[in-house]
Amino acid sequence: MCGIAGVVNLVEPRPIEPQLVRRMADAITHRGPDDDGYFFRPGLGMANRRLSIVGLHDGKQPLHNEDRSVSVVFNGELFDYPEVKAELQSKGHQFRTHCDTELVPHLYEDHGEDFLEKLRGQFALALWDERKQHLLLARDRFGICPLYWTQQGDLLLFASEIKALLASGLVPAKPDPRGINHVFTFFATPGPVTCFAGINCLLPGRYLRIDAGQAGKPDLRTGEQIQERIYWQIDFPDEGEEEWRDFSRFFSNAGSPVIDEFDVIMKRAVERRLRADVPVVSYLSGGVDSSVVVALACAQRRSEGKDPIPTFTISVQDDESLNESSEANEVARHVGCKEIVVDCGRQEVLDTYPALIRAAECPVIDTSCAALLMLARKVHQSGYKVALTGEGADEWLAGYPWYKIQRALSWFDIIPGIPLSGVVKRLYLRLTGAPPVAWEAVQRVQDAIGGDNAWLNIYGLFGSSKTRFFSAAMWEQLGDHLPYADLKLNLDRAKKWHPLNRSLYVGARVMLPGLLLASKGDRVAMNSSVETRYPFLDEEVFAFLAKLHPGWKMRGMSDKLVLRHLADRYLPSSIAWRRKAMFRAPLDGFHVATMPTFVDQLLSPESLKKTGYFDAAAVAHWREAFKTMWAGSNQRTVVEMGLVGVVATQLWHHTYLGGGLAELPTWSPPSEPDASAKESVLR
Repeated sequence: MCGIAGVVNLVEPRPIEPQLVRRMADAITHRGPDDDGYFFRPGLGMANRRLSIVGLHDGKQPLHNEDRSVSVVFNGELFDYPEVKAELQSKGHQFRTHCDTELVPHLYEDHGEDFLEKLRGQFALALWDERKQHLLLARDRFGICPLYWTQQGDLLLFASEIKALLASGLVPAKPDPRGINHVFTFFATPGPVTCFAGINCLLPGRYLRIDAGQAGKPDLRTGEQIQERIYWQIDFPDEGEEEWRDFSRFFSNAGSPVIDEFDVIMKRAVERRLRADVPVVSYLSGGVDSSVVVALACAQRRSEGKDPIPTFTISVQDDESLNESSEANEVARHVGCKEIVVDCGRQEVLDTYPALIRAAECPVIDTSCAALLMLARKVHQSGYKVALTGEGADEWLAGYPWYKIQRALSWFDIIPGIPLSGVVKRLYLRLTGAPPVAWEAVQRVQDAIGGDNAWLNIYGLFGSSKTRFFSAAMWEQLGDHLPYADLKLNLDRAKKWHPLNRSLYVGARVMLPGLLLASKGDRVAMNSSVETRYPFLDEEVFAFLAKLHPGWKMRGMSDKLVLRHLADRYLPSSIAWRRKAMFRAPLDGFHVATMPTFVDQLLSPESLKKTGYFDAAAVAHWREAFKTMWAGSNQRTVVEMGLVGVVATQLWHHTYLGGGLAELPTWSPPSEPDASAKESVLR
């Protein structure tokens, strides 16, 4: 993958200062250390930082169509590049490079704005149409590649990371309390709201069409120059219209047409993601998701007469219950691949957290993100650029424990019209020490997401941290802000789906782009110039799994059934049917007696007063109270997570909004390049 950035004038075609665009690109050099490229037109400047993976020697961006009337800067991969290139050449299109990015301008020539429906892979792009004088900014279907934008007066700026926007010198770094509210609701930032005021995250499956400033164009105050459009969105069949509804006949490993078809589709998805002009490796946790990816990748490599791909595994120290390295080793031995293990414990998490927050550009509560940052560093240090990973299977196949909780709670609703499950949930929250929540507030949330949902079980539990820690000033700023309303869910469709698919939808909209593909994916991987690829997020894989009857996803308390039956074909049954274990890193390192000085500094009354987000007295109370809570209890875990959220938010503020809270470095834009440096500017 790469990094992109740019500026467009919405009012008039004034020249864009080249150094401004270069500053933006320099801020994301880690995304593309191999090359840079620039494109300028009156009122427009675009940049690309390139991580060379396909077309190593001739893929310098921007890339154009034959007459250079369409120009593109691109971040990502198009996995069906060979097939689509051949198809376009048969229609007379001429290619100058071996880079997959060159598909984009030619597809745009043939299909106009509908070209986005033809792109298969992971991407964020900016496309300039010289004839129509408009810019398109687009993001892939599931949100693998990030893209941020902001309007500052007459200018619209965009970039792969917020750092690039701040480095322009035109975008002030100010907090948006709504973004922090998202963090303390979803432990993720799914967009479009970010933690920076005025900076938006383009949602998956959407694009912006931006008309550049010209005489006779509408004034930017009309709002017509920036139009957000949807080219794709998650969809499931109406309830009762799913395929393979009589699934009970096919729960057999041998001869099942469902498993046979899924087998073929997964093999294609993995094969496409092995395509690269550099070696490809894989992450391996020992769970069924990554194990299937590794097994299929190794099988594909053997069919080509090549060695199995290397695997990289985190070994969690200090807590044996979190350590999956022995399970990963079992998989590696079975498929015959070389295993590289990275140790991670409390101290490593603490030492890595400042770097994690700089990479993520938002507060991060999930400490395992620090472990994955370390894993990506090891991949880079070992000389690799591309890693396969198993994200997406839990989203499509109900792999999280709260789906089972939701299934168990549904048994309380056997009496029509008497929703006892809601009473049980509220009672449980009270037992964990969470403050009472008015029924009107619960109903408002359910209305915003189309009804009761498995994700509310975890979000309701963790959301109690807001009532523990937010200050009065923070509540006043938030007013009646409802994070769920920001999600822009397609409720008209969702209300027609099976309840399980509605829950899958919320996870795919929130957890997937807001955490797994961001702070656990792109941001920590690209911080070390590593591209992560996701076979379970293949368009064909999703289309197949979406249409299946929910019984193939979850039956009783058994999850991911279609995947586990597939795994039985390539892995020992002990691996295929291994119980789901959430990948976690040690959480309590922020609260032990040997915690680093910066934690106390960030949580001091003086620092908490400076930011104003949290109640200093409440923070002090709960820091002390959690120590006497029963280890392993949900109340202790939720309080710990809330305190990590406070630390992470304070650390984010210190890093990006002026420092002064701890003896830690702050982020600052890169210095101006040497004037004698070679210019790489296309005019």
